[in-house]
Amino acid sequence: MAGFFSRGARAKKEIEEKAAESELKLISHADLRRRVQLLDSFENAGLGWFWATDGQGRLIYLSENAIEKLGEEGSSLMGKQLTEVFEPETDESLDQQVQRPLPFLLGARNSISQLVVKVIAGNRVQWWEIAGKPQFDAKQEFVGYRGSAKDVTATFQSSKDAERLSQYDSLTGLANRHRMTKRLTSILTAFRNSKRSCALLMLDLDRFKQVNDTLGHPAGDELLREVAARIEKVIGNRGEIGRLGGDEFQIIIPDMDDRGDLGELGQRLIQMISQPYQISGSRAVIGTSVGIAVSPYDGIETDELVKAADLALYAAKGGGRGQYRFYHIDFTDGAKHRRQIEEDLRDALEADTLEMYYQPIVESKTNKLTCLEALMRWEHEERGFISPGIFIPVAEDIGLIRELGEWALRRVCFQAKEWPMDLRVAVNVSAIQFARDDFPDLVKSILMETTLEPHRLELEITESVFVGDAERTQEKFEELKRLGVRLALDDFGTGYSSLSYLQHAPFDKIKIDQSFVRGATEKGNNNPAIMRAIVSLAESLKMETVAEGVETKDELTLVTERGASHIQGFIFSQAICQEELLQRLEQGDIHFQPRGPDKYRAERKSVYRKIKLIHDDHVYNVTLRNLSKTGAMIEGLLEVPVDTPVVLNLGGGQLAVANVRRSDGAIQGVEFETPLISDGADGLCTRHRVSPYQIEAAGKPLASLPEDPYELLKLEMSGGGMRPRSFLQVDSSSSRKK
Repeated sequence: MAGFFSRGARAKKEIEEKAAESELKLISHADLRRRVQLLDSFENAGLGWFWATDGQGRLIYLSENAIEKLGEEGSSLMGKQLTEVFEPETDESLDQQVQRPLPFLLGARNSISQLVVKVIAGNRVQWWEIAGKPQFDAKQEFVGYRGSAKDVTATFQSSKDAERLSQYDSLTGLANRHRMTKRLTSILTAFRNSKRSCALLMLDLDRFKQVNDTLGHPAGDELLREVAARIEKVIGNRGEIGRLGGDEFQIIIPDMDDRGDLGELGQRLIQMISQPYQISGSRAVIGTSVGIAVSPYDGIETDELVKAADLALYAAKGGGRGQYRFYHIDFTDGAKHRRQIEEDLRDALEADTLEMYYQPIVESKTNKLTCLEALMRWEHEERGFISPGIFIPVAEDIGLIRELGEWALRRVCFQAKEWPMDLRVAVNVSAIQFARDDFPDLVKSILMETTLEPHRLELEITESVFVGDAERTQEKFEELKRLGVRLALDDFGTGYSSLSYLQHAPFDKIKIDQSFVRGATEKGNNNPAIMRAIVSLAESLKMETVAEGVETKDELTLVTERGASHIQGFIFSQAICQEELLQRLEQGDIHFQPRGPDKYRAERKSVYRKIKLIHDDHVYNVTLRNLSKTGAMIEGLLEVPVDTPVVLNLGGGQLAVANVRRSDGAIQGVEFETPLISDGADGLCTRHRVSPYQIEAAGKPLASLPEDPYELLKLEMSGGGMRPRSFLQVDSSSSRKK
């Protein structure tokens, strides 16, 4: 009996368990239906979709609404690898990957959360935000991903546009200061590890303010856009260009440290930007100056490199504008020097301590004096002679050029009136000075005040005076001609001169810039043909021509044969003071005989400074006496055999490999294996420098380098155990590529 009840209890229990299981199944099916309904409602409301992959990463499920949204091509996505369907979105314009790489997440079986991807189906492109989790079976075998997605195209595009606006200049479309700083920091950080170089160029427009003042700010904005387009044309895809604000531009060029190439690039930028512009129906002519610094030589941090490029730009502007400069450690004091010049120049003008000197202009056929060009000279009581190429740009920047120009014009007219002969005098007129509406009245007033005959006054202007109102400029020309003065076009051909203004401007003379004369006698030089073209143009327009900067007899012969009617240059005379000029004129000596070297040769500059000479494992103290692109003269070693290989440490990380070609006692003439290049000014430099990374590799850590880490003398004295020969490849023709 007991067994019967026991069996009955077990049966009852089994029945109850089965009933409970059936009820649970009913509940599960109902719950499942509700869940499906909720998911359908979720999809139909456009809140999101669902997707799934198999264990091989292929898409096996995508919500029907999502497929419909992608169009006819949406169904073709099934069976594709998920990495083909969902492409990680990157924005190359921002130089950063916006999302983490999807392949990495899938390969590591990681969960995916809020990952923005690009979905491409045919011509349709959308951005989705996806999430997903890896799935595993009972045996913990990976069976694929299950995930969700939603369309974020509108918000993502808006966010991307906002991000772009925050990093790009709205006027020119170039990168702004924020982006350029970020890019430069990123590049320098990456390049520090790989020991690569990066060049930074800073540009500042010359005479841009004049365009704004004469044509208005809308015209200035249009000019900035055209300047940006020209810079992009020159740089191409070699680097990134940014507008820092106003008329300042910056260029980052990775993996470039050859100062020969950088100098050519700087000159190309100057020439391109200096071409005339047509803005709102008016002609505008501006220029630019360029400062160049290179990492790691001039700095390895962003602030250091930017400061170096700024100082180089400052030096370029101070050197006369329209020039480029490489950074040099001496520029650190340049800003202080310029500020002092500003203060002293005001004092000099007020105290009347400036002087006018006069350089003769002679007829090419007779060598007879016909005109003198007035040149301003400033002899500072402490600093000595200061070049006009330095203080004239300063005067323009601080708004002193008009007062300075008026003083010069008045002084010249007074002094010319003292001459015992009826000679013409040429006075340079700044474009800023010429822009004054009352400039013709000023000239008239000074002529009346000094009683100088108008036909004796010759005003030399450059093509930059054509900025602004062309009609008003022509009116000024006509007013000046009615006064009886002469007009000369100075520096013709140096700024991509347009010939259109010669049709109406009443010039009496065209001056051929000395850049066309210098080196014109060398074989293969095209300048003689250019000179002939300029002379032919002037003759057809019944204008005189003056060849400037003639210094050697072969240059004199060349410019005379090419038909220049007048000559100016050291071959006849340098600029002389009023007292010396009066003395010569009173003696009736108005014929100048050519005096100078017979032939032009690569310029050799006289210098006198201590340098280091390296031979084998020894370093010697020598004196550099002169320097040219191809060689130098040194003094300090006795009886050095001819053909001895040496290395000259020219400072600033510049090592020049050379061979002794002449030896006479303690004086040697050496020839460089790789010619030096222009430093953008009147100096010379090596194409390459010793990298701080090379110094570090030789046993001197970067962190302990002195302020000028490239001066081998300091390193030698520090006992660093460096062997100079380890750097000989820097500027040797046999291994210049390092």
